[in-house]
Amino acid sequence: MFCRNQTARATVARGSALEMEIRRGRFRRSAVLDPSQDSDIQKKIDHEIRMRDGACKLLAACSQKDQALEAAKNLQTCSTRIMAYMSELQRLKEAQVMQKVTRRSSDAGPMDDRLPCKGRVAISDLRIPLMWKDTEYFKNKGELHRCAVFCLLQLGREIFDTDMVIVDRTLTDICFDSTVVFNDAGPGFELRVELYSCCSEEDFSAGSTPRKLASKLSSSLGRSAGKKLRAAMEPGPCSPVNNGGAAPLLLPVPSVAGPKYHLLAHTTLSLPHIQDSFRTHDLTISGNDECSYWLPLYGSMCCRLAAQPRCMTQQMMSGRLRVKQLGGDPQRWTDVYAVLKGASLSCYRRQEDVEASIEPAFTIAINKETRIRATEKDPDSKAQNICISNHYGGEEVTHTLATDAREDTHRWMEAFWQHFYDMSQWRQCCDELMKIELPSPRKPAPVALKQGSLYHEMAPLATPSCEGLLLQDNAVSAEIRALLSSYYNDSY
Repeated sequence: MFCRNQTARATVARGSALEMEIRRGRFRRSAVLDPSQDSDIQKKIDHEIRMRDGACKLLAACSQKDQALEAAKNLQTCSTRIMAYMSELQRLKEAQVMQKVTRRSSDAGPMDDRLPCKGRVAISDLRIPLMWKDTEYFKNKGELHRCAVFCLLQLGREIFDTDMVIVDRTLTDICFDSTVVFNDAGPGFELRVELYSCCSEEDFSAGSTPRKLASKLSSSLGRSAGKKLRAAMEPGPCSPVNNGGAAPLLLPVPSVAGPKYHLLAHTTLSLPHIQDSFRTHDLTISGNDECSYWLPLYGSMCCRLAAQPRCMTQQMMSGRLRVKQLGGDPQRWTDVYAVLKGASLSCYRRQEDVEASIEPAFTIAINKETRIRATEKDPDSKAQNICISNHYGGEEVTHTLATDAREDTHRWMEAFWQHFYDMSQWRQCCDELMKIELPSPRKPAPVALKQGSLYHEMAPLATPSCEGLLLQDNAVSAEIRALLSSYYNDSY
């Protein structure tokens, strides 16, 4: 395999002038940090802060148990996203500083800063088995213990949550049927799976708690001081959260009466865990059976973890080549339009055949066992040949490719080099293309709502699609403000 990575098993022919140029670092691939990434992440942080504030208001206004559980889940998800975005922002700042230091260093020689391609990682069919006692499951004895659970899935700054599931002793497994796809994963990814639980039998009704809290504030602080305190906690244009329009400060999540989710178990999956089949992975369990949110887990979870590197799904290089025919006239060449993608170099009669999805005239295998070398066609010639060797049934077969100019050969050799490097990093994910089914749009969970309830009016708060409706303080509708005002006035 034509690759500088020592872990690659293929060998590369040495000695050509082209290879020496590449080895000197002439065709390096460097990572350039985009300053616009900072502003993009900052916008996401601003959005999640507004979402978190909306979830807090929604949680305080919920009067039904299932409503409160869903609002608390949204609050937990927003808080996790904020922390992930803050970490990513800090990482980018450090990378920018390191990049400046590297550029200023005059003693730095050629560096191999080649980066592997990104890809998609999908997790599906998530199952977490439960281990109930015989008296609980078979004999249905003892107090019925019921918990609301959901999973947070994080890979880098991409964070997704599953639907909430109510679990009791009638279930043998916690099942999350949705497929979650991460679109910007590298081969060194770490996918963290967190299982959160909340006892749904606890008395966390939000309907009466604000009145009790308001009553205590009235008696201890007085009515006027209580109103000022609430006004100070409301995010406004010049509040500490918005910082007067400057970069927002990340403040702790306001304490809101209602259900609280706790981390019950977690695990981290990486490249070695990927296999195109249903597999079992170990879980690290938090808490014990004395915790109200406790569920009897086996200590494992089952799921299907698949990946599609971009080198397997996208064209990495394409262009016109001449291929010497095998077993025929050695001077006879065939003009083809070649496409490097996945584990093969597909050769088409015409470029239009690619766009028309017509089968290629023939293909040349490109895998981890392939050997590629560039040879001088003629000392006085401006072009070079590319030899691709594969073993078929114990016999070595070599295809010879020719380009019209040395620059074209350079581009093809660099593409092959990068392709082999991608395959060496993604390993088993490049043996064959794994299937990933795109997730279907999530349907809203059926929630019993009372006609005209405050939750019914504020439900858009919990959905990202309604960002402009109620999430920006200066755009809060007068109707919702009136509802909130009357709600707190009634508390007194």
